[in-house]
Order: sequence, then structure tokens, then C-alpha cells
Amino acid sequence: MSSDQPESFTPNSASGPSHVNTSAVNWERQTLSELVHANLKEQQSARRWKMGLRLAWLLFWVVVLWQVLSHNQTTASITTPHTALVNIKGEIADGTDASAENIVAAMRAALEDTGSQALVLLINSPGGSPVQAGIINDEIARLKALHQKPIYAVVEESCASAAYYIAAATDKIYVNKASIVGSIGVLMDGFGFTGLMNKLGVERRLMTAGENKGFLDPFSPQTDAQRKHAQSMLNHIHSQFISVVKKGRGDRLKETPEMFSGLFWTGQQAVELGLADELASLDQVARDVVKAEEVVDYSRRDNVAERLVKRFGAAMGEGAWRAMRNSATIR
Repeated sequence: MSSDQPESFTPNSASGPSHVNTSAVNWERQTLSELVHANLKEQQSARRWKMGLRLAWLLFWVVVLWQVLSHNQTTASITTPHTALVNIKGEIADGTDASAENIVAAMRAALEDTGSQALVLLINSPGGSPVQAGIINDEIARLKALHQKPIYAVVEESCASAAYYIAAATDKIYVNKASIVGSIGVLMDGFGFTGLMNKLGVERRLMTAGENKGFLDPFSPQTDAQRKHAQSMLNHIHSQFISVVKKGRGDRLKETPEMFSGLFWTGQQAVELGLADELASLDQVARDVVKAEEVVDYSRRDNVAERLVKRFGAAMGEGAWRAMRNSATIR
């Protein structure tokens, strides 16, 4: 029995290490294979992302080109007789659809078109910048003389403040009986927090070169001289507004003490006061006044592509500015 033990033990002890080595080799091969496979999958995924990104950029520029071309086609010259339309909607301010840049460009395109019989400004605006309104007002007078075509204003919901500043330059103003018209005045608003700061024990530290440089600062007290200066500016702009209205409306205006006080009226009342001419809608004016029922919209507004390009350009510009700033930083 003792002699059989070494014989049975020897094969077992010899096969053990060989089995272990084989398992280790197989494990290494399997691990290496998995690593290579994972690396290949990662490379394939990276290539797909790059291709997808390139396709996305290609699609983006195709959409931009399509939008620009389609926008240009819609504003192409129309030789058949029609009523040209330019919308003035929302706040009249720089950077909006109702900015002087957009409105003036649209008016020029409309009146230069050989088929346009007249221009209608379709207004639905509470007002805005007197500067932007003044630019449009002046351009209306110039374009009427240049093209010898009538320009009418048709009011929907409201034509107030700076919007009426524009309408006053047109040949006639048409309103709905419930439209809001007027608000011939100027305002400058803000807040003052000096009393609250005193209660909270907060000190405002504002340094200026020029004793009146910070007179509109809401955290600093306003002197009587500064208040008088601001009021003088408002009065001056108000007088400009009144002159524009009187010049535009002429003898049609039935002036009252409240007319230039900043009050507004319904469309029916505006007609009675001479602030407007008649009650009529856009279709009525095109059909009965212009005698050209077809209405062609020349309004300029940013389309989807232009918005995307502007946002993309702004992002690129911001990134470039940051890169320049960081490169100039001294560390």
C-alpha cells in the first residue's frame, strides 16, 4: 500500500501546475481580446460621433441656405397691382422686429416695387423709443415724396405713444372703434432705494468724475437740479412729439387741453378728435381705398436660419473674446 501511494500521487502533482498555467494563458488571451474589442468599439463609436457631427453641421448650413433663399424669394419683386403691407407690432426699439432698421428697409422695398399701389402700416404697438419712431417718421415723409405713393396706417389693438408718433406721418389713419389710440407724452421711470438703504445701514460708494455723472443711479439721492434737468429733457422731447402730430394731422386735429397730456382714447373717440380718420380694417382699406385687394407682406423679421446664425455668431464671438482675454491674462 505504501508503494502505491507515490505512484498515484506523482501524476496528480504533475498535472496541477500545467492546468493552472493553461488557465492563466487563456485568461490573459481572453482579457487581451476583450480589451482589443472594447478599443475597436470605442474607435467605431468615435468615428460615428464625428460623422454624425459633420452631418449635423451640413444639415444646419443646408437649412440656413434654404431659409435665406426662400426668404429672398418671398420678397422678390411683384409686378401685379397689390397693396403693400408692413407690420409694426410690439415694442418699437432697437433689436426688435419693430426697429427702425427693419421697418425702414421694409418700407423701401415695398414702395420700390413696381406693383405696389400703396403702403399700409399695420400697427399694433404700445410704443417704445422716440428715437426709433422719429427715424421711421422722417423716412415716411421722404419716401412719400420720392415714390409719390400713399402711405396709410391701419390700427389693430393699439397705436400709442411712439407708435402714434409713426402713424402721424401717414396720409390717413384707420382704426377699429375699440382700438386704443393716443398717449401723446413722454416718460422716464426708475426706482430710488436710498430710504431703504438708510434703514438697513447700507452705504452706497459711488465714485464719479463729474458731479452729475451718476444722477440716474437708483442707489444715490437725486438733487433738485438733477430732477429739473431730467424734466427739461422730457419736456423737450414732448414738444417734438406734439410738433410731429400737429404737422402730420394738420387741420383734421380738434385740439383739446387733454390731447397732449398722455391720455389715450378709443378708436371711435380718436376719429372724433381728429387723431384718426375713419373706421376700417386692413382688408377694407386694400379693397375700398387702395383698390388693390391682394395684400403682399414686406415685413422684415428674423427667420429661423437668421436666428440660428446670430446665436452661433454670438457664441463664437464670445468664445473668441474669452480666449483672447485668457491669453492676455498675466499669471
